[in-house]
Amino acid sequence: MATVVAGKFEDLVAIGLSVLIEADPSLDLVARDLPLREIEPVAAKHSPAVVLLDIGALSGPHDLVALRERLPDTRIVVLAHRPSAAECTQLLSFGATGCLSKETEARDIISAIHLASRGLHVLPRSAAAGGGIERLGSEGSELTAREGEVLELLQDGRTNSEIAEVLSIGVETVRTHARSIYRKLGVPSRRELARMAQREAVAVDEDRRPVETA
Repeated sequence: MATVVAGKFEDLVAIGLSVLIEADPSLDLVARDLPLREIEPVAAKHSPAVVLLDIGALSGPHDLVALRERLPDTRIVVLAHRPSAAECTQLLSFGATGCLSKETEARDIISAIHLASRGLHVLPRSAAAGGGIERLGSEGSELTAREGEVLELLQDGRTNSEIAEVLSIGVETVRTHARSIYRKLGVPSRRELARMAQREAVAVDEDRRPVETA
């Protein structure tokens, strides 16, 4: 049985996830509706196989990098509203095991949790591919903590010299980290990194909007 901890989601998503997980006899939902700050102590107590996170709960990539470092044996699956392939790739590089759209069908959500619990990366397929989820290889291309720090500064538009000063490292070290980041994220330049940051900010803003009721 794979244990699961769920972060805080908007009401309809939270209810749907709970119903799905509790209906699967091979999954055990040990905690739900947790704000980000409570996930680590709860996960440390229960040692869940998978943590489900709302992208709107993350203030930045450092949150995901830090959580993965503190819970190395737990897989993290992030849910967002219609994330692009680039956004999902970025989240996986920060330490997520899976990235899913909140519009993913129920059976695919459950499949993704099972796959993630075994350390397999999962992404939403494009609409052209017929929906569902795509199973990728095992983990191993995540950004390091230092690369996460460099990435945030790159996306803020800082120069190599400015990043070196902020992090108290050499300029050539910054260049080395930048090359590794480009390779892991599959992007050609810092201009594309900036575009990814803008798209991610829009996605987070959309997820943080209150749910309208009639």
